[in-house]
Amino acid sequence: MTIALAMDTSNDAMGVAIINNQEVVGEYVTNTKKNHSVRLMPAIHQLMEDVKIKPQQLGKIIVASGPGSYTGVRIAATTAKTMAYTLNIPLVGVSSLEVLAQNGKHFSGHVVPFFDARRHQVYSGLYKHGQPIEQDQLIEMHQWLERLKQVESPLLFLSPHIGIYEQEIKETMGEKAVIGDVTDGFIRPSALGQIGMKKVPVDIHTFTPTYLKLAEAEEKWLESQKAKR
Repeated sequence: MTIALAMDTSNDAMGVAIINNQEVVGEYVTNTKKNHSVRLMPAIHQLMEDVKIKPQQLGKIIVASGPGSYTGVRIAATTAKTMAYTLNIPLVGVSSLEVLAQNGKHFSGHVVPFFDARRHQVYSGLYKHGQPIEQDQLIEMHQWLERLKQVESPLLFLSPHIGIYEQEIKETMGEKAVIGDVTDGFIRPSALGQIGMKKVPVDIHTFTPTYLKLAEAEEKWLESQKAKR
């Protein structure tokens, strides 16, 4: 029996869950832009207290490793690494997009989970029954939709940012596009935990999140250096 703590702060929503093997013991989710760095540890503490699980009973830490918000991804990753090291238990990282794709794992066609990356770019991938068909990537949305036209099946689009691109998706993809419900556009930390229970742990010291993109400050610095040259 392995009890695992799963956590996600990769986007606006923040979630934590406790999994006992594949049973969901408890789950806590909020969808607000308030500071995850301030709210994550109290949420973990409250959930563990509610389900009467002590830190010493945990056998694994599972974290959504991105892509997503640069700062958000880093908050959960740092917390997860610290807890795994302190408790001397395995750490598992899971793609945030892979977790989101689970909301459409029973869809008969392909699933396209995505997060807005600004400047008309998205973090996205292509999945079928929860399994990756194309690797996660950072790509311009119009270019991505043109590529997806080649997929010979309906496409279910899932995203917390679906409203930004819904019209473009419908105009480009036509009847092939299926727009997911708003509630299916958010990562479920319980799904994160269930996936993570099946994955091989990573090295705590060398584990780094999947950013796929430089932080905005780094991008601006590089642009300024190019301008100077």
